Amino acid sequence: MEAHNTAEMKRVLSYRWVIFWILALGYVLVYFHRLSPAVMAVELMQTFHASSAIVGLLGSAYFYPYAIMQLPAGLLSDSLGPRKSVTIFLIIAFVGTALFAVSPSVGVAIIARVLVGLGVCMVFVPTLKILSQWYRRSEFSFMAAILNAMGGVGVLVAAAPLAFLTDLLGWRMTFMLIGVATLFLAVAVWTCVRNKPEEMGLPSLASLGGVLPAGAMPAIPLVEGMRRVLKNGHFWAIAIWFFFNCGIFFGIGGLWGGPYMMHVYGFTKGQAGNVLNMVAVGLIVGSPLLSMLSDRILRSRKKVMILSSFAVAATMLPLVLYTDKLTFRLLCAVFFFIGLFSAAIVVIAFTATKELFPLEIAGTSVGTVNLFPFAGGAVFQPFLGYILERSSGGTDVSSVEGYRAVFVACLIAAVIALVSISFMKETLSHADGRT
Repeated sequence: MEAHNTAEMKRVLSYRWVIFWILALGYVLVYFHRLSPAVMAVELMQTFHASSAIVGLLGSAYFYPYAIMQLPAGLLSDSLGPRKSVTIFLIIAFVGTALFAVSPSVGVAIIARVLVGLGVCMVFVPTLKILSQWYRRSEFSFMAAILNAMGGVGVLVAAAPLAFLTDLLGWRMTFMLIGVATLFLAVAVWTCVRNKPEEMGLPSLASLGGVLPAGAMPAIPLVEGMRRVLKNGHFWAIAIWFFFNCGIFFGIGGLWGGPYMMHVYGFTKGQAGNVLNMVAVGLIVGSPLLSMLSDRILRSRKKVMILSSFAVAATMLPLVLYTDKLTFRLLCAVFFFIGLFSAAIVVIAFTATKELFPLEIAGTSVGTVNLFPFAGGAVFQPFLGYILERSSGGTDVSSVEGYRAVFVACLIAAVIALVSISFMKETLSHADGRT
């Protein structure tokens, strides 16, 4: 009997990596679509004869459905099942990407971006639900960090490789091919992914001693769970931090960083993409690094969050003080730090949010707080575009002073995020006591 269990366990442990990498490719797409406008913003302004504010709205259109759908995402995962949810919504993302590729006007392009945001919003939460059934609790935090690092691959693809492809094929053909790839991925999810080992005739990790069996804890009703989350002041400290911190990341790394380097330094799209690659490097390196720093070295969520928030504010200073005087290497360092301290740190923030509450409402707390980073992106991209346009005197080519005003706004946001996160509660010791 023991040998049989060992063989079954090996099958579970082997196949779960197939599932992980398919879903991780989906998460690559999520981050790709978030940040793809950065290297194309100038080209989109030219194609659609659009102002900075309108292109900011185009970039942010992705974030509105993504933010709104974070709470329903958990409910849909439960009702439809995560595998079916990811498949259906990736097909919606395919439709949105294809529509974006053939958009005759900026209005249609905005609608297409809304569809893309709606489509990819159902990747992260269902993926975590599936991973919770295929990985032990002791493995889950690390797998979440690796998943976040895969988002860095999406950032990487959305920088220099996207710039190269759009130069080679044009942005319309490039996005049509990406749409086809999204459709193939949806087919792969439906064909190969399973919600839990039992759907393949394999034993659950719970039966093999791997995870907490379902139903082992009394359920907390959704409304009661929401009430507990929303009345917790420590939750709001993290939520406000998410809004401003991720607003900076999506505003600079996701849209205006590329035009900044092209307008102020005269970079080509490829050169700007090479610098934006450093955001991806920071995200990929930082996700497991900050997780290890929090879990094993500092033994603290709060200290890591405060240090990262201070670093984001410090990173904004050279952009404000030396807007048009930074060397190529310094620009690379700045964007690396943005990826490291503004993007990779969200793994710790999500973990701290989960640890604030009983495990029974961990999904509710994470789903609720996940509204705020995308609300930040939705607000900051057009807001920064408006600041840029007004500070540049309404000219077609944005000025150094316009970008300096953008970075001043981001510095103020970074200080607000730092102050907010200083009020968060240390959660690591509490988590240790519960598990």
